[in-house]
Amino acid sequence: MGLPGSGKTTLASNLVPLLNAKWLNADEVRKAANDWDFSPEGRTKQANRMWSKALEFKIQGFNVVADFVCPTPAARELFPADYTIWMDTIKKGRFDDTNKMFVKPEKFDFKVTSMDAKVWAEKIYQELN
Repeated sequence: MGLPGSGKTTLASNLVPLLNAKWLNADEVRKAANDWDFSPEGRTKQANRMWSKALEFKIQGFNVVADFVCPTPAARELFPADYTIWMDTIKKGRFDDTNKMFVKPEKFDFKVTSMDAKVWAEKIYQELN
């Protein structure tokens, strides 16, 4: 999770092959659903949609990497990840509405603090194994 532009997708693109995982990118999931509603209700729907798709893959026996903003504690509760990475690499994202609603997480498993996806992906992979 993290603000738009924090490097979530870049990290995911490096982490997915290491974990041999399925990848859920929030923009691609929204595109497939043709749902670009970023209201609080729309974000709740997106968190539910992301969790439903992740669970499908998980039930099939896959590791899953989901990269999305997940801006509030309520949204995070709807996506009960086994392992949470917080992309704490920027102070503000490119969308004011998201900046205003984003709540820094209190609970996470790994915190990324700089834009070096290959290095962080390897560190995360090592920690998971």
